[in-house]
Amino acid sequence: MSEARARLLTSASRLFYSEGLHSVGIDRVIADAGVTRATLYRHFPSKDDLLVAYLTGADKAIRAQVEAVRAAGGLPADVVRGVAATIADGIRSPGFRGCAFLNAAAEYPDPAHPVHQAVLAHRQWFLSTVTELLAETGETAPEPAARHFVMLRDGAMAAGCLTDPAPICETFLLGVEGLLRYRDAPIPAEAQRRK
Repeated sequence: MSEARARLLTSASRLFYSEGLHSVGIDRVIADAGVTRATLYRHFPSKDDLLVAYLTGADKAIRAQVEAVRAAGGLPADVVRGVAATIADGIRSPGFRGCAFLNAAAEYPDPAHPVHQAVLAHRQWFLSTVTELLAETGETAPEPAARHFVMLRDGAMAAGCLTDPAPICETFLLGVEGLLRYRDAPIPAEAQRRK
């Protein structure tokens, strides 16, 4: 990656995450990155391309976190706990402004838009990964359990930027622990009918 492209992505990622996708214009990114308009458009033909590159970078970072937890080894339940811990660490980090993907989906609700498509691709990967991790624990219904994990995560991400993140993270981690502890409990009949 060229130095100019890296500077553009670094600036755009910081600005988009902290201030919002619609509110940050191309001129602001150009000025922050210290490049010319021609340089930006040589690397990113449109703002949509820059937005998708920002989300692609966020996706890669999350995938790397999950892979690092997996590579560290341990019991399957400990890997699930490790993934949850990385999420809690992110919520506690300085400058946390919620989930980049949920924020992007709120600003780009059209399912056909490339930004929304990038959000959906990331979320599908995350759900599939958590389903796989929970299946490795012996979970008898890994997909519903993974949906539960993702919903816990989404709630923690939304609440974690609104108030003190400590109780939010504690609640999230307790919820994940509950999923692991009760993984073999039967699914209520009403929930079975909805699957």
